[in-house]
Amino acid sequence: MNAPLRAARVATFVYFSLCGTLMGTWVVNIPAIEERVGISHATLGGLLVLLGLGAFVGMQVAGRLTDSLGARVVVPTTGVLCSAALVLPGLPQDPWTLAAALMVFGFCNGCLDVSMNAHAVHVEKAYGRPVMSAFHATFSVGGVLAALVGAAAASAALSPAAGMAVMGALGVVVALVSARALLPAAPAVADADSARDAYSAGEAHSAEDAYSAEEAAPTGKAGQASAAARRGTSGRIWILAALALMVMLCEGAANDWSALHLKDVLGAPASTAAFAYGTFAATMTIGRLLADRLVARFGSMAILRHGAATAAVGIAIVTVSPWMWAAFAGWALFGLGLSGCVPQLFSAAGHADPAAAGANVSRVAGLGYVGMLAGPAVIGWLTHFTALNHTFVLLILLCAITAVAAGILRTDSDRTREPAHGSL
Repeated sequence: MNAPLRAARVATFVYFSLCGTLMGTWVVNIPAIEERVGISHATLGGLLVLLGLGAFVGMQVAGRLTDSLGARVVVPTTGVLCSAALVLPGLPQDPWTLAAALMVFGFCNGCLDVSMNAHAVHVEKAYGRPVMSAFHATFSVGGVLAALVGAAAASAALSPAAGMAVMGALGVVVALVSARALLPAAPAVADADSARDAYSAGEAHSAEDAYSAEEAAPTGKAGQASAAARRGTSGRIWILAALALMVMLCEGAANDWSALHLKDVLGAPASTAAFAYGTFAATMTIGRLLADRLVARFGSMAILRHGAATAAVGIAIVTVSPWMWAAFAGWALFGLGLSGCVPQLFSAAGHADPAAAGANVSRVAGLGYVGMLAGPAVIGWLTHFTALNHTFVLLILLCAITAVAAGILRTDSDRTREPAHGSL
């Protein structure tokens, strides 16, 4: 593997970690900002919706910009903007200015999220093997880093604005320094024969990959196949987006309700209940670090199918178990199962049409982000009608649907794997 490609991969890790650190820095400062501005939890919930709305709009804008200008331009630019915007939520003294600050920060974060994922697709394509899940793992590592820095800032009596300004300034430097290592353009397969070879080896993630490469071949048949593939891509992208919504809704529900489940349903002390989310997050990070090797061995379809099925089993244990330690095991399985699902959906969207990788990733990521935001709210609404643990039946159903629909990722290379390797 050549040095520039390795450098591009390292730079992608850096940007994913940067994005996770910036978002995590905002999250750890929420209690202090809420107290200073003087708003209720309900008002804060409404403001967080505005942050999500800004992120959704940013994702759509960045997707098209990345396709037209290239990730090497858009990724560092959005990294700088997102880092600079981090300080904004730390400055307001009233809800209205906080709302505006969150919209701007959410927009910049959404731009960085989609552009770095689009670049990750290009890196994965150039490598010829799965590397997407590891990138998403470093996003989680960035969140852990933010929590550690936030704790240190709080112990040093730094105000939220000061701590966020310092992290934002460091982020600007990191974004600029890492820019030169990014790939200048999406890698392309030279001709139809190499496209077929990549597809047969499992390096292409979908039939659309091969067809897009075949467009360069000087045959009318290849051109017709390419046009037919493009017509089928849009519907496939929206199916991937729907699956991302379901998976990320489950993830969002775990983020906000796992600790409350142990405290309110099983009567665990608050200090113990906090470990429910910690268990979920830890197994999700570990799973993402391992997922790329499993994808290379069994294929992305198997990871999505068996991962979603594992998550369904895990949340089913949480739903019915009256024992605290069984609940911990259930949350651990839930995180482990979900860990590899989102990276496979993002990767499939980006590889469906390399020329429109940014736009396709933005659709999948955007709808997935809606699910992430909706998850806690949907579970909260359902608690008006039934016990908290019973609301998790919805999560079981969503995971089961995802497992059944995982065939959307099936490729010819998956079919050749099945007789040789069987199931995961």
